[in-house]
Amino acid sequence: MAPRAVRLLTKTAAIQYAPEKIRVNSIHPGVILTPMTDMMPPVGLQQLIDATPLKRGAQPEEVGWCALFLASDESSFITGSELVVDGGYTAQ
Repeated sequence: MAPRAVRLLTKTAAIQYAPEKIRVNSIHPGVILTPMTDMMPPVGLQQLIDATPLKRGAQPEEVGWCALFLASDESSFITGSELVVDGGYTAQ
């Protein structure tokens, strides 16, 4: 599914389920250092990291903390949001 489709689905579902007190948000990760990125050619991975303003890939836990926040009561008034966890890549 294309990123735009995920964003629109997030917003549509958030509106649809808000009356039932169900919150819907999405997380959009950038380069996350996982076994999948370990399989990438080192040059390709380094190019992605170099294109990221923070100049590093994220640890899986960094995305996990974002998911935990969205699942917690601390985010009780957040719905229809897109949390971009990409080290600033899409901010460029």
